[in-house]
Amino acid sequence: METETLLARLVRELAAVDPVAVWAHGSLAGGDYQEGRSDLDLIAMLPGPVTPGVLWRTAVLHARLRREALAPKLHCTYLTPDTAADPARRHLTWAHQQLFGRPVTPVTRAELHAFGRVLHGAPPAGLLPPLPDGSLREFVLRDQRDYWRRALDRPRLWTEDVWVDLGLVTFARASATVRDGRLISKREALDLLPALGAPGEVVDDVRGRRYDDPPPPVTREWRARRAGLVRGYLGPAIDALVASNG
Repeated sequence: METETLLARLVRELAAVDPVAVWAHGSLAGGDYQEGRSDLDLIAMLPGPVTPGVLWRTAVLHARLRREALAPKLHCTYLTPDTAADPARRHLTWAHQQLFGRPVTPVTRAELHAFGRVLHGAPPAGLLPPLPDGSLREFVLRDQRDYWRRALDRPRLWTEDVWVDLGLVTFARASATVRDGRLISKREALDLLPALGAPGEVVDDVRGRRYDDPPPPVTREWRARRAGLVRGYLGPAIDALVASNG
């Protein structure tokens, strides 16, 4: 399995920065992982600060992995004991074949504590502070209101598969978290969406591209129509979710 080959090689390469622990989250840890379609979402806990030397070694080790078939799907964020507690802090991250900074969100933190997969070292419970009560619910509502609702004002984004997929799935997952505190998989989110009023043909489109082999083709005409359906659904749906849980 190419996924396990890449994970094993990554752990070997990470010896260059001497991580305390390496964890998987997302679908790779929680189930519903689809090789070649799902991202490989990882967190590495480093023993000390990210110095220029650590930054260089991190860039080099990821460059060595570029020829691996699944390397474009690999996302790894680097925490340190002194910075791990702050959910707003931007941490060194390798994703989309480059290094940049991004936060480790409350959703990721909750996933790690609930079902994080240990690839190396200690489990998350001993190294990553737990979330304060209510912070996960507050985060997903804020994310829907301030990020996804505003993104709907950019129509061209919604002709792209990734925005349709993430927009719908993230809304369904946020709804489940707000309603009963659960973290659900993408498959569970797709199963929930019809009950939340999402357009059935769009849900079928997302499901087919994620699970069918081969995935169904997406025509230009369907992209345009699908964008209108998704934007017409998500705008009022997000507004209602936020208004009823404010």
